[in-house]
Amino acid sequence: MDWGNVTAEDLIDALREVDWSSPPRPFSEFFSRFTVPKSYAKWNSRLKCNLYYYRTNYFILVVLILGLGFLRRPLAIVAALLTALTFAFLNDSFAGTFSEKVTRTVRQFFPHLAAKMRPPLTPVIRGRPSAKRAIHICGRPRWVFVLIFSLGIHYLYHWFL
Repeated sequence: MDWGNVTAEDLIDALREVDWSSPPRPFSEFFSRFTVPKSYAKWNSRLKCNLYYYRTNYFILVVLILGLGFLRRPLAIVAALLTALTFAFLNDSFAGTFSEKVTRTVRQFFPHLAAKMRPPLTPVIRGRPSAKRAIHICGRPRWVFVLIFSLGIHYLYHWFL
């Protein structure tokens, strides 16, 4: 396979379709065969090829590093996850999907609370829904969640890390 012509989207699609239960490649092979590529194109091609070929090895390394980080500083991992979630809330599709899933889960246990989590109605101007639509998460404007999570992250980093 010519890995130089493979796009990142093609690689992600290929990784989604792969059987992840395959055993990892030997770690002696994983660590021993590294040479520095001579050009950016070769570097890019090798990165894609290695990510596909050693996917299970990389997954194991990421889990080990996160596990060691959690054992050493649990609040750092929590702060990193909150940071990632805050940035994810800035994506419209993620915010909408997150809100729907949380509301659906809450509806199973607390239907009266789920009713309060509905987003407000879209304003209608001259018989048509307004084109400018604010994103809401669990019935509140998105900026409220981003602000609360950002303040929580700041507090964690400032006082505990």
